[in-house]
Amino acid sequence: MSFEAEVISWLPQLRRYARALTGDRAWADDLVQDTAERALARWAAFRPNSNLRAWLLTILRHLYIDQLRGRREIAVDEESAPWRNLEAPQREVDGLVLRDLQRALYRLPLEQREVLLLVCVEELTYQETSKALGVPVGTVMSRLSRGREHLRALLEGPAHGPARKPPPLKVVRNPR
Repeated sequence: MSFEAEVISWLPQLRRYARALTGDRAWADDLVQDTAERALARWAAFRPNSNLRAWLLTILRHLYIDQLRGRREIAVDEESAPWRNLEAPQREVDGLVLRDLQRALYRLPLEQREVLLLVCVEELTYQETSKALGVPVGTVMSRLSRGREHLRALLEGPAHGPARKPPPLKVVRNPR
């Protein structure tokens, strides 16, 4: 299979990741197009025995961050954000659950959202995610753990009662 064909075969996954990052169909499509264009223009920079998908996701992420910087929207958490106004699909409860999950996902800090998307949705290993994000594996594991816990808390929300507090720690004194 040619390099171009391999890049084309990963476009659906790139689009899914871009849509999850941006929450905007047009912006996601532009990101995917820019990613494919950059990958094809710089095919010589790709190491043949490495993971093409991880390389493409890294390019997409870098383009996304560059565009956020250009727009000066590093922290997007406003009421008019596109994902806040998405309508649930017409399919009963499943659509509502997906909408709630999507809204909760966009309320996570970008660092946690990126790791959750790469590990849980794109199924990259911790090492591949570490390389794609340019952070140590331990940081990936930490962000994933905090992201999952934060997402769980957002999904449970006030409708499920007060937030669970960990049991108080028992103070143990060292007898001398």
